[in-house]
Amino acid sequence: MGWGVVEDDGAGGQQLVAYGALTTPKTLPLAQRLQLLYNGLETLIALYKPDSAGIEELFFSKNVTTALAVAHARGVAMLALANADVPLEEYRPMAVKQAMTGYGHADKHQMQEMVRLQLGLDTIPKPDDAADALAIALCQAHSAVVRSRYQESS
Repeated sequence: MGWGVVEDDGAGGQQLVAYGALTTPKTLPLAQRLQLLYNGLETLIALYKPDSAGIEELFFSKNVTTALAVAHARGVAMLALANADVPLEEYRPMAVKQAMTGYGHADKHQMQEMVRLQLGLDTIPKPDDAADALAIALCQAHSAVVRSRYQESS
C-alpha cells in the first residue's frame, strides 16, 4: 500500500514531506496482513498528523482476486483515517490522471513524471504504489486549496 505526504509550500504549491509503501508478507493469513497495514497506517497518521487524506476509488477489474485484496486494504485505510478523525476524499483514477497530466488516460510513466516535476524531485518516486499515492496526495492538496478559497469567498 503506497502512501505519500505533501504540504503547502506557502507559494501556492506543494512540497514533499515523505512517502513510501507498507508491505506485508504474502505468507501471512489475510487478517494478519490487514492488521499490519492498519498498525502501519496508525503509526504514519500519528507521525505526520494529516489535516486530510485522499484515497483512490475502487474500480472493478477483470482480476477479482486482486480487486478483493485492494478492497480489503482500502477498507483498512479508511478505518484508520476515520478512527483518527482525518477527513477523507475519494478520487477516481481517471480524475487523478486528468488533474496530474491534463489527460484522463495518461499512462503510468506520464503520471510518475508529473509527480516528479510537481514535487521538484530528481527521480521518480519508487515503488510505483508510492508514486500513485503522491499523485493522490497532490490532488487532495489542490482540492483543499480550492475548497478553502471557495469558503473564503462565500
